[in-house]
Amino acid sequence: MKRLYLVLLVSLGTLASQIVGDALQAQAPVLRIIAFGAHPDDAEQKVGGVAAQWAAQGHKVKFVSMTNGDVGHFEMAGGPLARRRKAEVEECARIFGIETEVLDIHDGELMPSLENRRTVARLIREWQADIVLGHRPYDYHADHRYTGVLLDDAAVLVVAPFFVPDTPPRPVNPVFLYYSDAFQDPKPFTPTFVAGIDNVADKKWRCISAMPSQFADKDSWQGRTRPDVPAGDRERPAYLLDLVKKRNIDVADQYRDRLIALHGAALGKTVKYAEAFQLSQYGRQPSLEELKRLFPAPQ
Repeated sequence: MKRLYLVLLVSLGTLASQIVGDALQAQAPVLRIIAFGAHPDDAEQKVGGVAAQWAAQGHKVKFVSMTNGDVGHFEMAGGPLARRRKAEVEECARIFGIETEVLDIHDGELMPSLENRRTVARLIREWQADIVLGHRPYDYHADHRYTGVLLDDAAVLVVAPFFVPDTPPRPVNPVFLYYSDAFQDPKPFTPTFVAGIDNVADKKWRCISAMPSQFADKDSWQGRTRPDVPAGDRERPAYLLDLVKKRNIDVADQYRDRLIALHGAALGKTVKYAEAFQLSQYGRQPSLEELKRLFPAPQ
């Protein structure tokens, strides 16, 4: 009888803990995240893993491609390629559990204009984003650079009630973060937060595989510009996917000390794949502890 009583107490305690945990989870705010890429595949590569983690936790994530990618191929272009690439990132969105939008601006023709600044501000405000991500304004590709410039220019303005007054302003400036890159001039990327994505890596690789116009075709951008790409239609996609995997391994290895500092040695030393982000000075400046709460912890 005494043993039965103890078992009952343990069971009730477990149930109570679960109820409290569920209540705390229900009280946790749902974050709204919007990630901008210059082309249909940029956000998917740079933040696809963390986006999948956020979505799995119930947060709302949207990817926006600033151009339609209609010249990012060596065999096809124009409307057919734009439609194809839009369909590819829509499949990625399905895999990640997020939303996606592709703007109808020609690849290679994005400009940091007032009209595009308004477009970016509207997108952030319509989504009522807590977190905004995108390229740094330092890059080999003008579309990447100007995506970063437009995000910098839209920061702060998204809280101004009389800028694009047809959309509701954000009550506070969002947190703005840059994707990692290897460019050194005028200043190198500095990781503020590094996120392990091992538990969702398979989703990211499925997304990459769902974009053959970039990562499989013989005349895809990666297929034609990367060295030593195999000629065979079976070998080529696996080779290009491995390059993406290696880039995520390199991020984890390059910023291993930061992973350990953020997440402790037990987790930080074991992360295989990672994505890294730098806090922009133009957005809201959260503390490091708040950033840890905003990002999913590595698992």
